[in-house]
Amino acid sequence: MMRMRDAGLFAAVLAASAVAAPFAAAQTNERVIRVTGTGQVRAAPDQATADFAVETTGATAQAAAAENAQRMERVIAALVRAGVPRERIETRDYNVFPDYDPRSMESGEPRIRGYRVMNTVSATLHDIARVGQVIDAALQAGANRVHGVRFGLRDPQRFRQQAIADAVRRARADAESIAAALGVQLGLVHEAHTAEFGMVPQPPVMYARDAMANMAESAPTPINPAEQMVRASVSVSYSIGATLH
Repeated sequence: MMRMRDAGLFAAVLAASAVAAPFAAAQTNERVIRVTGTGQVRAAPDQATADFAVETTGATAQAAAAENAQRMERVIAALVRAGVPRERIETRDYNVFPDYDPRSMESGEPRIRGYRVMNTVSATLHDIARVGQVIDAALQAGANRVHGVRFGLRDPQRFRQQAIADAVRRARADAESIAAALGVQLGLVHEAHTAEFGMVPQPPVMYARDAMANMAESAPTPINPAEQMVRASVSVSYSIGATLH
């Protein structure tokens, strides 16, 4: 009885294997055309972030830090008056380091002559037209360094769909060209997925302005933001149809 049960089980396994083998072969041998398409969308920036720094010196670290705090408070107040909401002003970096006498460095015996404190804040605003005014306001209030302005998009996802649609159109065009060259019909989509998505980084706009100059006589800071580019890639597989005659 046990042998008959074992024989039946073995026959069932063989039958299942016979059914699965053609199915696996069909999956493996299915003819497809695989293509990749990249799409991109250009958009005007609707957000700008500028980095302002206050650098102070003092005989002691405490003295340099105290003066720095007072000047930075004036800078932040000026940024708020210029239209930057307080919640969009954030501390980016804060450093305290010794200030060495250059002559002592040359002699090989470094001597500290005081301390330097640098406090950097990032200000983000949505009114691009006011970037130049904001920079001028910060410099007039006591900022003595501008580390650059970065432009961007508040909602890049909104442009992602357009970039994906462009990528799919390009992939379809390539697949049709391949199918025509092979003399076959392009079938239905077998598989599709996004390969990558992101914004093409734009270099920050750098400024080298002398904050110690007479700001009343200086011209307003000109700002010309560049367009932002959102890019997406897709990978698509199409089934190959009948051969064309």
